[in-house]
Amino acid sequence: QVRLVESGGGSVQAGGSLRLSCAASAYTYSSSCIGWFRQSPGKEREGVAAISRGTGSTYSADSVKGRFTISQDNARRTVDLQMNSLKSEDTAMYYCAAGVTCMNWATLSGWGYWGQGTQVTVSS
Repeated sequence: QVRLVESGGGSVQAGGSLRLSCAASAYTYSSSCIGWFRQSPGKEREGVAAISRGTGSTYSADSVKGRFTISQDNARRTVDLQMNSLKSEDTAMYYCAAGVTCMNWATLSGWGYWGQGTQVTVSS
């Protein structure tokens, strides 16, 4: 069964924090790479961060480096995105995705499964 379910979105003021969680079915969690993407109205979906399930290596976009941290919890079968020092430009729908490799993780191709998304709104 393929399943990715995001949670943890909400509204927060600039400078605040949110923690997003991506819960995966056993089959989906076995994917080699799980990532987080976001999309704002009128903009293309962009890669935020990714984690290699086997090595634990992490990758993140320059725009979130030092503020966002991706991690995995094997017991819960989740991949979390801790977001600190949020800015208004972080406002977007956030999606998690699963794929076979983290190579070229920031591109949209190669991701086989997507969740439905969770909304993050940051007010200034």
